[in-house]
Amino acid sequence: MKEEMRVYLDEEADFLEISVGTPSNSETSEIKPGVFIRKDVKTQEIKSVGILNFKKRAKNINDIIELKLPIKIEMSLA
Repeated sequence: MKEEMRVYLDEEADFLEISVGTPSNSETSEIKPGVFIRKDVKTQEIKSVGILNFKKRAKNINDIIELKLPIKIEMSLA
């Protein structure tokens, strides 16, 4: 199934969120300090990943973030 992907970057808060699919009733879990996932309550499908201090965590990042589209993303917990 093809689902829409949304990328949200709050530069002031240094927060990146990547979400897929239609928003649904979800629960949020912090899987590592500052790294969050949102899972659909019914299906347990991962709906988004959020990262605090994104620019600080990313290596060699400048003012430009490039995404080569289209891309395929599979979200799962390993």
